[in-house]
Amino acid sequence: MLDFSVFQNRKVAYCTLGCKLNFAETSSIGKQLRDAGFSRTVAGEQADVCVINTCTVTDVADHKSRQAINRMHRLHPQAVVIVVGCYAQLKPDEIAQLDGVDLVLGTNEKFNILEYLQNIKSTNNAEKIHTSKINSIDVFKPSCSADDRTRYFLKIQDGCDYYCTYCTIPFARGKSRSASVAATLQEAQRAIDAGAKEIVLTGVNIGDFGKQHNESFFQFLQALSDIGNNVRYRISSIEPNLLTDEIIEFVAKSKNIMPHFHIPLQSGSDRVLELMKRRYRRELFAQKIATIRSLMPNAFIGVDVITGVRGENIDCFEDSYNFINSLNITQLHIFTYSERASTKMLEITEIVPVEERKRRSEILHNLSARKTEEFYQQNIGKTVNVLWESRKKGETMTGFSENYVRCECPYNAALRNTIQQVTLAGWNSDKTALQVL
Repeated sequence: MLDFSVFQNRKVAYCTLGCKLNFAETSSIGKQLRDAGFSRTVAGEQADVCVINTCTVTDVADHKSRQAINRMHRLHPQAVVIVVGCYAQLKPDEIAQLDGVDLVLGTNEKFNILEYLQNIKSTNNAEKIHTSKINSIDVFKPSCSADDRTRYFLKIQDGCDYYCTYCTIPFARGKSRSASVAATLQEAQRAIDAGAKEIVLTGVNIGDFGKQHNESFFQFLQALSDIGNNVRYRISSIEPNLLTDEIIEFVAKSKNIMPHFHIPLQSGSDRVLELMKRRYRRELFAQKIATIRSLMPNAFIGVDVITGVRGENIDCFEDSYNFINSLNITQLHIFTYSERASTKMLEITEIVPVEERKRRSEILHNLSARKTEEFYQQNIGKTVNVLWESRKKGETMTGFSENYVRCECPYNAALRNTIQQVTLAGWNSDKTALQVL
C-alpha cells in the first residue's frame, strides 16, 4: 500500500504538449497527485515534482518536448522531473539522457505515477526508464480534463489499428481500445456533476469506440444524448470512413451534440492517400462534406492536412490543393511532414525538399485563413448561444457558439461558464473573433 503521508504539502508543476487527449490524461494524473496530498504550484513557487506530458507527432513536437523538459528543470532545479506521453514511450533513452530527468514513464506506466514516485523517493532508485512493449498494452484508462477550462475533454478511446505510413501514434499508444458505453457514460456524468456545460469527446481514433465490446460510437452518441440535457457535446477528430451517414443525421437532429466536425483528410490527392495507406479516397471525403452541408449548412468543419510527404510531387500537391479549395469547409489544421523513425513512408525515395514543404504549408495556411474568414462573415447577424470561457483577455472575454464561432464581449465575471443567447455583430479589433450585441 502506498504511503501518501510523504506527499502531504508537496507542490507539483505540469506542462502538457500536443493533443487534447494529452490534456485529459494530465488532468487524470493530476487528480491522482491531488488526492495523494499534492497541490499545484502558482507563479513563482518552487515545485517538488514536475510532470511533462509530451508529444511526438512530428520532429517539431519532439523538439518542443525537449525544450519543455529543459525549461521545467531550469525553473525547478530541485524537483523530481517525470516525463510521460508519446515521446516518452517512443524515445525513452533519448529523454533519460537529458539533464534533470528522474523518471521516464511509458504509455501504461504513467497512470501508476504515484507508485514510481514513491519508489524513487524511498529507495533512491536510479532506474529512470519504465516502459512496456506497446503490443502488450491492452488496458484503457479513462480521463477527463477541466483545469481552468470551461469545456471538459473526455477521453473515450485510445490507440489506433490503422498504421498509416507516415504515423508513429500506433507505436506510441498501442492498439485501439475503449471502455464500454455504460462505463464511459459514468465518466461523462461525473463531469456533468462537476459542473461541465460542454464536453468534448476525445481519443486517437474515436470512430473505433466500443468495437472490443461489440458496441459502436453511434450507440454511445445515442446514449450520451439521453443524459445531461443542459450540456453541450462536441465530437473531436473522426476518420471519414468511420463518420457514417447515420452519425451525421443523428447530430443534425440532436439538441445537445453541436454542429461541429473535425475530419482528417491528410491529402486531396488519391495517389498520396494510397501512399499514406489511408482507408478512403477523396470521393468519399467529398460525399461526407456534402452530406453535412445538406443537413447542417452552418456547421463548422475542420480538416487535417499533411503536406510535403514523400511521393507528393508538385502535380499531387496542386491536385490536392484544388480539391481542398473546392470543399465547403471552415478551417484547415496543417502539418508539415517530417520523417519519423520506423514508419513505412521512409521506404519511399521521392523526397520533397524541406523548403518546398514550408512553401506548400504557407499556401495551405493562406487557403485556410480565407475559408475561415468567409465562414465567419456568413455568421454575422445570426443569433447563437455562446458558452463564455472563464479566462480574461485584457478587458474582454471569449466563448464559442454552437458551431464553434469564437465570440467576444466585454469581460463580465457573472457570464463565466454560462450559455448566453446573443447576436453576432461583426469582427473584433484584431479580427480573431466576432463581437456580440
